[in-house]
Amino acid sequence: MTKPSLSTMDHAMTILASRDHSTKEMAHKLKIKGHEEESIAKAIASLLEVNYLNDRRFAESYTRSRANKPLGPQRIKQELKQKGIKDDVISQVFEESDADWFELARELKQRKFGEEVTKDFKERAKQTRYLQYRGFGFEHIKYALEPNQD
Repeated sequence: MTKPSLSTMDHAMTILASRDHSTKEMAHKLKIKGHEEESIAKAIASLLEVNYLNDRRFAESYTRSRANKPLGPQRIKQELKQKGIKDDVISQVFEESDADWFELARELKQRKFGEEVTKDFKERAKQTRYLQYRGFGFEHIKYALEPNQD
């Protein structure tokens, strides 16, 4: 295997110094920097070989950080797909995730709208739309909008 040009590797290492990236993101950023396809492919192969670039690790880290926002599972999955992460990797990461999506939805609802449970249809619809936009599913939203069962 031939080594990638030094400048492509230097740019790749500089990009990775700030945070993990997916393979697709890395290729895109190197292309924007003006590197040739062949040089990008070699650099990515080298980074994968030494485990500096790892889509699974990226997906795990990204999922944790986005859940802390909090964003829901549908939104995070969609963003991971856009970043080039394969469906099977996304599924594995979510199966192993320790995020409690129900409690995250409730926390977000309470932070944005308060703890009071509304009976007003318009206000409830507004809260539902907000949680849907943030990526929570119907079951998570239903749980978040119900009175606390503590």
